[in-house]
Amino acid sequence: MDWFLRDDELDRPHEECGVFGIYAPDTDVARISFFALYALQHRGQESAGIATSDGISASVHKDMGLVSQVFKEADLSRLNGHLAIGQTRYSTTGSSNLRNAQPYLIETMHGPLGVGHNGNLTNAPQLRNKLLERGVGLTSSTDSEVVTQMLAAPTGSDNGPDWETRIAGFMREAEGAYTLVVLTRDAVFGVRDPQGFRPLCIGELEGGGYVVASESCALGTVGARFVREVAPGEIIRLDKDGYHSTIGMTPTRTSLCVFEYVYFARPDSVFEGQSIHKVRQKLGEALAREAPAEADVVVGVPDSATPAAIGYAAASGIPYTEGLTKNRYIGRTFIQPSEQLRRSGVHLKYNPLGSNLEGKRVVLVDDSIVRGTTAGPLVSLLREGGAAEVHVRVSSPPVRHPCFMGIDMADSEQLIGFIKTTEEIRKHIGAESLAYLSEEGMMQAVESAAPPGAGHCNACFSGEYPIKLDSYWESRDKMAFQGAWSGEGESR
Repeated sequence: MDWFLRDDELDRPHEECGVFGIYAPDTDVARISFFALYALQHRGQESAGIATSDGISASVHKDMGLVSQVFKEADLSRLNGHLAIGQTRYSTTGSSNLRNAQPYLIETMHGPLGVGHNGNLTNAPQLRNKLLERGVGLTSSTDSEVVTQMLAAPTGSDNGPDWETRIAGFMREAEGAYTLVVLTRDAVFGVRDPQGFRPLCIGELEGGGYVVASESCALGTVGARFVREVAPGEIIRLDKDGYHSTIGMTPTRTSLCVFEYVYFARPDSVFEGQSIHKVRQKLGEALAREAPAEADVVVGVPDSATPAAIGYAAASGIPYTEGLTKNRYIGRTFIQPSEQLRRSGVHLKYNPLGSNLEGKRVVLVDDSIVRGTTAGPLVSLLREGGAAEVHVRVSSPPVRHPCFMGIDMADSEQLIGFIKTTEEIRKHIGAESLAYLSEEGMMQAVESAAPPGAGHCNACFSGEYPIKLDSYWESRDKMAFQGAWSGEGESR
């Protein structure tokens, strides 16, 4: 399995994972976790795993591949118990291998400990060195294993049997973005970093028991009722008495990733009380007001840009139509195509609907242009389908800055918005015109219905990072000097 055609190997930022946790006596928690991870598959497609516990012993099954490829009936039947955590993972280039698959499961003096992690610790190298200096052996390149070992063997007053204390101790030392699902002998924990970079919510099962999940879309899939979102800095404990909340670390500001609204989250999820689909429509409406075009039809890049295209059409009065049809299964294979097929690029993923395009001036709405590898071929596809003109409109600003909070775009030189002007990008993709939504327009659409005081991270657009990166650069420069920096393990 040395080649994997991802959902958008073409030109999309990649999220790192989706996490899920459940406490539900007299329930097949492994099967519920399987379907929850299936609903969270869009957040990571390289590996998947589930760990369970019956209060005495724990088991784990994980492997490379999609959820449906990793788990068979025999695998689920061996995962017994009433507690479980699961994760579906995306990794950065170079770290896609089984040793980095999650959840991690180890034995401690207080029983089994399993950890699934979404995010990126910007001070992971320092934390890793502290563990190594204490004689703790590490087997993988991810900061998720660092999290696991810090919880297993904390120092000082945090080294007791109370897991909330251990988790809070970890939170005081960790910097960066993380949501965690933690499995112990008697409980499952859901943890969100103090700035709330990554989402996490709580659900209640109809037959009894509670779950935590990266997105609310997973709750409906497993028959759970949405209770609420986990607050930044909060620790949620799921056990025989229900769910309990403690504050692991009081937030000074909140910074939910704006890209969750723009692209990552499933459109049927809810963040900050807002429908993702509705926010994306607002982004399209704002884009139509800021960047009108003389055209006959509006087409969205399926599926993530469809809501924005609908919003653009509604605000502009230009009819919306389908112009591209997507092969939803070809991106789910480990079978390597021939070199000729690989050169076909987006033809593997999309086909034009000529009857809707012939002779038309088309507005092509996309949610983002990151590396610039897909927009040009998509414009060409529309022309092949008979489009007379193609005007590209993007429902987010140019991505010009790297992300250090767990998204796979950590090098400015890979970002076409950093290395080219808008006019140069227009020429590069071969469109009649190109326009992006402004940063102000994007933030207004995202925050117009958000709770008062809600904060967001838009550093990949603005370059204004909500956390200090001194530890990150210090570690990177030191490791590069030693010849050890590979970038591996930056995100999951």
